[in-house]
Amino acid sequence: MFGFVRVAAAVPVVSVANAKANAQRIEKLVDEASKSGAQVVCFPELSLTGYTCADLFFSESMLDAAEEALVRVAEKTRSCDTIVIVGLPLRHEDKLYNVAAVCQRGKVKAFVPKTYLPNYNEFYEQRWFVSGATLADDATHCWRGEEVPFGAMTVFDCGEFRFSIEICEDLWAPIPPSSTQTLGGSQIVFNLSASNELLGKHDYLTSLVKQQSARCIAGYVYAGAGYGESSTDTLFAGNALVAENGTMIAESERFKTDAQLVVTDIDTGRLKADRRKNTTFENVDVRKVKMEQVESKEGKMLRTIDAHPFLPMTNEDRVARCSEIFKIQAESLAVRMKNTGIKNLVVGVSGGLDSTLALLVSARAVDILGVDRKNVLAITMPGFGTTKRTRTNAEVLIETLGCQFEEISIAAAVGQHFQDIGQDPEKRDVTYENAQARERTQVLMDKANQNGGLVVGTGDLSELALGWATYNGDQMSMYGVNAGVPKTLVRHLVEWIASEEEALHDVLMDIVDTPVSPELLPADESGNIAQKTEDLVGPYELHDFFIYYTLRFGFSPRKIQYLAEQAFIEQAENPRYDKETIEKWLKTFFRRFFHQQFKRSAMPDGPKVGSVSLSPRGDWRMPSDADVTEFLES
Repeated sequence: MFGFVRVAAAVPVVSVANAKANAQRIEKLVDEASKSGAQVVCFPELSLTGYTCADLFFSESMLDAAEEALVRVAEKTRSCDTIVIVGLPLRHEDKLYNVAAVCQRGKVKAFVPKTYLPNYNEFYEQRWFVSGATLADDATHCWRGEEVPFGAMTVFDCGEFRFSIEICEDLWAPIPPSSTQTLGGSQIVFNLSASNELLGKHDYLTSLVKQQSARCIAGYVYAGAGYGESSTDTLFAGNALVAENGTMIAESERFKTDAQLVVTDIDTGRLKADRRKNTTFENVDVRKVKMEQVESKEGKMLRTIDAHPFLPMTNEDRVARCSEIFKIQAESLAVRMKNTGIKNLVVGVSGGLDSTLALLVSARAVDILGVDRKNVLAITMPGFGTTKRTRTNAEVLIETLGCQFEEISIAAAVGQHFQDIGQDPEKRDVTYENAQARERTQVLMDKANQNGGLVVGTGDLSELALGWATYNGDQMSMYGVNAGVPKTLVRHLVEWIASEEEALHDVLMDIVDTPVSPELLPADESGNIAQKTEDLVGPYELHDFFIYYTLRFGFSPRKIQYLAEQAFIEQAENPRYDKETIEKWLKTFFRRFFHQQFKRSAMPDGPKVGSVSLSPRGDWRMPSDADVTEFLES
C-alpha cells in the first residue's frame, strides 16, 4: 500500500553441516515472517549448511542434503505469500557455486551466484567455489527437471516492486553487483552474508550498507550469519540490517544466542521519486525474472514515521546539524555582502521567531567579515497590533547583540495612507493588514538606501509554501536568509542558539514561547496577541510535514494523509490531532500552495540549506495558474 514493501532479514541458529536441521529452523522463521506480513524474507549466506563448513563443502553427502533441504524450503512457500531467499552450495556443470535460491509458491524461481569470492586473511572461498562472473548472461540451471535462471545480474519483478540479490563480499567490492542491478530497475537489494566480527568492523559494515543504499537510491536488506557458526577462528554476531537511501531503519541485536527476525517497511515510493529526479540514474539491461505479485497487507506500520522530518532525529545530531545550518545562512549572507561591496545590513525586527533568526544570522555574517555589529541596523516598526511583549523582546535582543537600534512607528504613515486610498481604519480586512506590511518594507528599503545597506529578509520556507506573506511587503527583501528554513526548524535553531549563548538565553526562549503572529490586528483587551497564525492557516508542524513529502518526494495527498496519520496519531504518545483535522489542514495546504505560487515566482535570492527549496531558480519551478482541483479531490 502506497509503495511500502514489508521485508524481513532472518538470522537463524545454525547447525554446521546439518542441512535438515537448518531447513527446519528456516521454516519456523518463514512462518514468523509470513505472519508479520513480510513480502520477502532473506536468510544469511549458505544458511542451509552453515558458512563455516570449510572442506566439508567437498562432501557429496552434504551437498545432496543441502539440495534436499532447498526442496523442503521451497515447498514451504507453497502455503504462504512470502518470497523466501536462502543460501546454499550448488553444483553446476562440475563446479560449485555459493548461491542464493529464490523460492515462491513451491518453486525455485532462480539462483543468484556470488560474484566476488574473498581469498585473503581468514577467508578461503576460492578453495571451494567458482565466481558467478564466469557464467553466460543467459545461463540456466536444471533444477528438478526445470531450467531456471542462473546469474548475478538478475532483477526479480514482483509487479509493485523489484528486487535483486548480492552475497556478502559482493558489497565490499569496488563495484558491487547491486550498483548494476539497481540501474537495471531493482529497488531493494537483499544481501545474504556471513561476515565475521572484528574490532571496529561493525561500524564500517553499517556505514557501507547505508552508503550503498544511498548510492543506489535503494532499500538494502542485509542478513548476516549468527549463532551456531563455527568459532574455530572467527565469530559471527548475527547482523541483520535494513537501510533505505542512506538511512538505517531497522537492525538486529548483535551476539544473540537465539534466532532473530527483523521486519520493517521500505518505502519504494520515496525511492522511485528520487530516481525520477536523479538524471544520472540511467537504465541498463539486466535479466528480468517475473515473480507472482505479492500484495502488501494492511495493518500497523512497522517503521517509524518522523513527525518532524526537518529536525535532527537525535540529540547527538542536534549541535552538528544546527551549527551547519546556521553557518550556511551566515556564510551565504557574508558572501553576498562581500561580492556586492556592501558592509551595512538592515533588518526589520518584530520580536518574533523569523526576524530573530534573521538578526542572529546578520550578526554572525558581519562577524565573519570582521565588521562591527553596529553595521547591522535593526529597526522595530510598531503598528496597530504590536504588543508590549514582542516589542520588549526585540529591543532586548538588539541591545544584547550589540547591533544598531532604531524605532520607527508606522501608525501615522499607514493612517495617512488609509486616508489617501479611502480605507476605513475600522474595517479590519486584507487591505488593513497588508498596508502595514508594505509600509514596513518601504521603511526598510529606504533606510537601506540611506545607509548603503542591504535589506535582510526574514520570511521562512513554510511561509513561502503557504503564501503567508504580503506580496511586495514582507515577501520582498534584498536577500532572504530564512528562505530555505521551515518554521519548525526556525524554532529549533533559535532554541539551539539560546542553549549556546547564555546572555541571549532568556530573551530567545521567551521569543520561542511567543505565539506566531504577524501582529497586524490590534491586541486583545489584556494587551495580548489577538491574531495567531496557526489558528488561521493551521499548525506549522503539520504544514512542514506536508511540505516535506510534497516537495521532497512528490507524494499524492492520499499518501501524505496516511503518513501524517501514522506520525501524528498511530505512533504519537499523546495524539493532538484526529484524521479529520489532518485532512482539513492538508486541503488548506494544497489550496494555498497552488494559489500562492505567484509570490514564490518573485521571491528574492536566499540560500538553500536542506533537501527542500522553493526557489524558482533552483528546486521548484511551477506555473502560477496551475489547477489544484485534482489534488483536493484525490
